[in-house]
Amino acid sequence: MHTPVLLNEAIEGLNVQKGKRYIDATAGEGGHVFEIARRGGMVLGIEWDDLQIKNLKLALSKVEGLKLESYKSVLIVQGNFAKIEKVAKEQDFFPVDGILFDLGLSQNQLLSGKGFSYRSLDDPLDMRIGSELTENAAGLINSLDSQSLYEIFVRNAEEINARTIVEAIVRARSKKKFEKVKDLVEVIDKMVGKKDKRTHARIFQALRIEVNDEFNNLRRGLVGAVNVLKQRAGRLVVIAFHSLEDRIVKRFAKENGLKLLKKVVGRAEATFRFERSAILRVMEK
Repeated sequence: MHTPVLLNEAIEGLNVQKGKRYIDATAGEGGHVFEIARRGGMVLGIEWDDLQIKNLKLALSKVEGLKLESYKSVLIVQGNFAKIEKVAKEQDFFPVDGILFDLGLSQNQLLSGKGFSYRSLDDPLDMRIGSELTENAAGLINSLDSQSLYEIFVRNAEEINARTIVEAIVRARSKKKFEKVKDLVEVIDKMVGKKDKRTHARIFQALRIEVNDEFNNLRRGLVGAVNVLKQRAGRLVVIAFHSLEDRIVKRFAKENGLKLLKKVVGRAEATFRFERSAILRVMEK
């Protein structure tokens, strides 16, 4: 099972106690879900990715097969965390004592064949987390006008090379439609070089965010989370992986009077760069 970034800090931030209720709004591979259950909490796990939910339910069936009592208090539901309030009320799982959002992709998702990583050159340029979505990354690149693409790269990743990359994309797609990760990587390589991959990461981040409407989903999810948290001392823990996500969380907390109890920044010795950029906020109503 994947060990999430800042696992202990997130669980401690939730202040998990036996018999109390918690929602993991981004259940993923179950690292947080199972740790909450292990500590005696009742947990509702919400996951949007159909492959992730399949693997998570399989993992849960295995621990239940071992007759481990603590894991019988786990409920897994497929859904977008933007609808967290609706899901919680449909499952009669509210009010809750704590809610967690871990906004990063898991290693399995990066290797899922959906084109999330610029390193997976033969993957299709898909990037859809939810299987019900109709527009993928290739569709955006091939169909949007240059100004719209430019705005995506600036709005979602603050990419300073956005204009030159967009111009190169428009030239390239007039000769051949973009289909695979390598098609986009080759264009970026020509514009900024192969050595510095930060631009590659930001361009792929911007497209993924746009395809999945991640920023708007986060805003909706935070509103829903506050609505199902207990009125007093309900904990909200969010792990963001870039400044734009964290900015949304910080602004929401200020506008809704949430008290910041703790802030943790990812460790410098972490294995992956995205882990080093993690920002965890523990907030309370």
